[in-house]
Amino acid sequence: MIQPIRTLWSRYRSIPLIWRIFVAFVLGAGAGIVFGEQMAVVRPVGDLFLRLLNMLVIPIIVFTLLTGIRQLSPAKLGKIGGATVGLYALTTTLAGIIGLAVANVLQPGRGLEFGGGEAQSKAPPSLLDVVLGIVPNNPVAALAEGNLLATVFFVIVFGIALTYVRARQDALAESVDSVFEAFEVGAEAMFVIVRGVLEFGVLGVFALMASGIGTEGIGLFSSLGELVLAVTIAIGIHIGFTYLVLLMSVIADVSPIAFLSGAKDAMVTAFATRSSSGTLPVTMRNADEDLQIAERVYSFTLPVGATANMDGAAIRQAVTVMFAANVVGQPLVLTEQIFVLIVAVLISIGTAGVPGAGIVMLTVILTQVGLPLEVVGFVAGVDPILGRIATMNNVTGDLAVSTVVGKWNDGLDRGEGVWSRNLSGVAEFVPGDD
Repeated sequence: MIQPIRTLWSRYRSIPLIWRIFVAFVLGAGAGIVFGEQMAVVRPVGDLFLRLLNMLVIPIIVFTLLTGIRQLSPAKLGKIGGATVGLYALTTTLAGIIGLAVANVLQPGRGLEFGGGEAQSKAPPSLLDVVLGIVPNNPVAALAEGNLLATVFFVIVFGIALTYVRARQDALAESVDSVFEAFEVGAEAMFVIVRGVLEFGVLGVFALMASGIGTEGIGLFSSLGELVLAVTIAIGIHIGFTYLVLLMSVIADVSPIAFLSGAKDAMVTAFATRSSSGTLPVTMRNADEDLQIAERVYSFTLPVGATANMDGAAIRQAVTVMFAANVVGQPLVLTEQIFVLIVAVLISIGTAGVPGAGIVMLTVILTQVGLPLEVVGFVAGVDPILGRIATMNNVTGDLAVSTVVGKWNDGLDRGEGVWSRNLSGVAEFVPGDD
């Protein structure tokens, strides 16, 4: 009796995780369509999956950041940090430009009758509040509250301080190495937990899709189809041009197909969870095992990207504002669109990497260009779809920037992982490699 079960489990595990998650995604959507609101009963399974992912975020940031900083001198950390911030700023600006360009061509919402709606969002933080919020009043409170930007800031400062203590070469230097080794063990333990959570994620993705489609209805895919189509096209162009052509082919000189093969798990997880922060454990696993990016690089670039790199947010905000202007009969002139671009890029940096944050930040841009906030209530109907697409874009960008930064800092092993399996530009999917 036990042996057949073991054989069945072995065959199940031999199927790549990406395909197991994809099947769960399709079956979940189908179950939601067929059984409707009855599928809300499985929502707790999806919520548990999200909670498991969120449980890992803060510990994995602390452990991996400190482990990565161990391998860096202060000068090296500055080089990686500068390249990371610069690339994230570049890709977010390009994202906003692409979003506005697509919206001008497709003109989503033109001729659509606005049915009203009441915005129910709290006042978003100002840019000054976002900048000041990076520095925590209480590091322990920041950890407990899951404040990622504040946590990343404190951990980086603490890690740099440890490297300076170690550089003094006094009696404390050996103790500092012991501290770093303890955190390295913690990082390895976290990745063991990640593998277990991903296995459960097959059920989690099914539950999220089944309950989401069942309660929100298939009408979400058609009621505001123009907006969804415009955002999807813009994100497709951004991924294709900015990430695959510009960053991978031109700058990093690696195969875009191989990159997509290495990033696929994180992309699917991001689409399912709508959370860049919640996907972070999976993103780090792809960077480490598939893309072969050095830990000293991705342990810095990915946590920063999960909180500050919101290309998808910039695109959806730019397109949605143009959509809102069209449905209320107030098309934006060129100067107003340039203003929208600037605000979208800045606001996207402060957009939390969690579901629903984009709606709150959208109110900022609508207010700045004089559009009624009631549009937020109208757009909220397709927020779950837009959030999934945008989050997938964000996570893809995190890995693309990490790959380039790794290349620039001798932290990319192109002889291993997906790069070694990519022969003649064609990715080879090996059974069991999940």
